[in-house]
Amino acid sequence: MKRRKFLVNSMEGALGGLILSQIPGLGFGAVGGQSATWNSLFKSDNPELVALAGDIFEKCVIDKIKPPEGTLAHRWIQAGTGEAFYGQWIWDAMFVVELLAILPDKKELIREVFQNYWDFQERWNLKRPEYAHNMVPCMIEPRNTTTWNEYPAYSQIPILGWGLERVYNLNKDRELLRQSLVPLEKFHEWYWRERDVLDTGLIAVGSYSENIQHGRYETFDNECNLDDLKLTAHPIRKGAGEGLWYGDICLPGNTGYLISSEQSLERLAKEIGDHEMAARRRKRIEKSVEAVRKHMWDEESGCFLAVNRDTLEKIRVATIGSWMPLMAEVPTRKMARRMAEAIMTDHWQTPLPIPTVDRKDKRWISNSYWRGDVWPAPNYQAAIGFARYGYHDVAADICDKTIANVLKNGVNEHYDSITGQPLGVAYLGMTCTIVSMMINNLSGKYKLSIAKNAI
Repeated sequence: MKRRKFLVNSMEGALGGLILSQIPGLGFGAVGGQSATWNSLFKSDNPELVALAGDIFEKCVIDKIKPPEGTLAHRWIQAGTGEAFYGQWIWDAMFVVELLAILPDKKELIREVFQNYWDFQERWNLKRPEYAHNMVPCMIEPRNTTTWNEYPAYSQIPILGWGLERVYNLNKDRELLRQSLVPLEKFHEWYWRERDVLDTGLIAVGSYSENIQHGRYETFDNECNLDDLKLTAHPIRKGAGEGLWYGDICLPGNTGYLISSEQSLERLAKEIGDHEMAARRRKRIEKSVEAVRKHMWDEESGCFLAVNRDTLEKIRVATIGSWMPLMAEVPTRKMARRMAEAIMTDHWQTPLPIPTVDRKDKRWISNSYWRGDVWPAPNYQAAIGFARYGYHDVAADICDKTIANVLKNGVNEHYDSITGQPLGVAYLGMTCTIVSMMINNLSGKYKLSIAKNAI
């Protein structure tokens, strides 16, 4: 089974003064069938962008809201469309709730979405040994009622903290923070304990199922840097019932995402006055940033590379995950300058960038799943990273080409990096990042903002 993965700091600048309740006919309780109404959330000199944003908001955001069902005791966010990816994933949902947070009546809904993750932790902990406690799974499938604490036995890209902060920056829901910060910190500690098994500050993948592909599902499903992945026993812990659960490859993508979520958790902890929690997160952040710079930076490639867990030897293939440390501001200024140079070379400048593996790699195929194709969500996050270092032209180039292709070829899961043709599921939830690119001012050509007055 394949699963979906996967801002400049927040959208409050774009949203200042927004009074959505003044917009007539918004029908906040509605699900679907509101295309013209959702258009009225946005404004632009280009009516085509308003229509695109309204269409995406309806079909990638509003239509993904589902009522409680089975193992999901609260309202939840579906990743796919129809029966495709019928469940609540980690990273897909975070992109959707970021946009939901612009609607003032969606606070309770967003709390419920996060509570589904914390509910899973409690169910899982009842059945698992202490070292495995507090995992949040890749996805929660509501109809999987017989093995809900067994499957999936793996997690996903750790961006719950990042998503939580994006929401809070928009809706200032302190109750959401009170509900979420403690279980979120426990999830982060699970990640460090079970995915950084040598305590180096670098994050690998794994799965309690002993299935190697499940380990790959914790990141960008089929990344080329995981072709030689092996699952091993824990290299230190030798307790009863141990299995081959721990991947021997550490990734710049997942490590960068966890650092970014730790940074969000640190800031949110300070927001509610929990300075002890903030101090704990700061120690984790500093150690990991130092390790990524020391062991994963590759000057020749101009980006970060995966490394072998045990030897720290670099795996010499750059993938889309190589750019994710930018979002967490891991690179030094010198490293970031080199990354801005590298991304503009023919290694990465396919007609539609960013390909999910270096175009010069022998495994690159323009339409291959995480092996040469293009996904809007990681493009969005790479653009955020470049913008944070002041490379707004690089960020704009990525976003402009991504948006132009969606205007031409429609809203889809992923795309061919040469032809731009759509691949996979139409209106996948996390393709809502096309709207996020525009309202966060990452695009150079495509200007869209949130309507601030009644339309």
